[in-house]
Formats: sequence, C-alpha cells, structure tokens
Amino acid sequence: MPACGEAPASLPMTTVANCASIDHALLLRSLLEGCGVPAFVPDELNAQNQPFLFSSASNIRVQVADENAVTARAILTENGHTVEP
Repeated sequence: MPACGEAPASLPMTTVANCASIDHALLLRSLLEGCGVPAFVPDELNAQNQPFLFSSASNIRVQVADENAVTARAILTENGHTVEP
C-alpha cells in the first residue's frame, strides 16, 4: 500500500478536483485521506517549486483510484468543494 499522498503504482486514477493553488489541492487531499480515501496530487512538487507555472488556471489535480472516485466526489461535495465530472 502506498504512503499517504503517494500514487499507487498500477491503479488507474481519476481526477476528482482541479485547484488553483497547491494549498487548496493539499487541503482536499487531506480531507479525502482523513475520510479513508487515498488521494494523490500528481503536480505537487512542480506546483511547490515553480508556482508561476500553475498560477493562471485551476490545473493542480487531485486524483483518486477509479474505484474511489464516486466516494471522493461525494465527500468533496458534502464539504462544499467543486468536483470534476
């Protein structure tokens, strides 16, 4: 099993949210993981080290395994966050 915030090696992933800031993406990841849904921010290191590349659009992705996508979207929606279809 991968560590918190680490992508599973072979699971197909679904983007459940796009965030304008790394802080918001990490907040959503923390919320999902606190609810028992492993989540991954594939752009985490780039967004932290080169924030100017991510400042113009909501393109910092929060992803979960395909099998957890429905649950993750429900958690995010219940907590007032926008989700990707």
